[in-house]
Amino acid sequence: MSRFVEIRSYALKPGTREEFDRIASQQAIPMLRRWEVDVVAHGPSPHDDDSYYLIRAYASLADRQQSQDTFYGSHEWKDGPRAAILALIENFTSIVLELEPTTVEALRIAPSHGASA
Repeated sequence: MSRFVEIRSYALKPGTREEFDRIASQQAIPMLRRWEVDVVAHGPSPHDDDSYYLIRAYASLADRQQSQDTFYGSHEWKDGPRAAILALIENFTSIVLELEPTTVEALRIAPSHGASA
């Protein structure tokens, strides 16, 4: 059964990537996982100093929509790291791919950014 993988790319305000990574790693990613979001990988993009990525996997497009509506509408997100994270983002874009589970597993990276849940 294929998975729907969202790759979100963040263009951050210059000089803020270290702070964004700290908030993402310590607050937002653990929160996403508590909400049972499959965070495949995340971290600083190696191509420049102001980019960051987040890769999430979903069972279906409807699951993606429901999961994001629920998470981003929650008080935990709104009253938690939302304002701090949004203050560091210039803009972001997302793409969604339909991938085989083996491909999703190959996207998972270890240690500090994106270890399997």
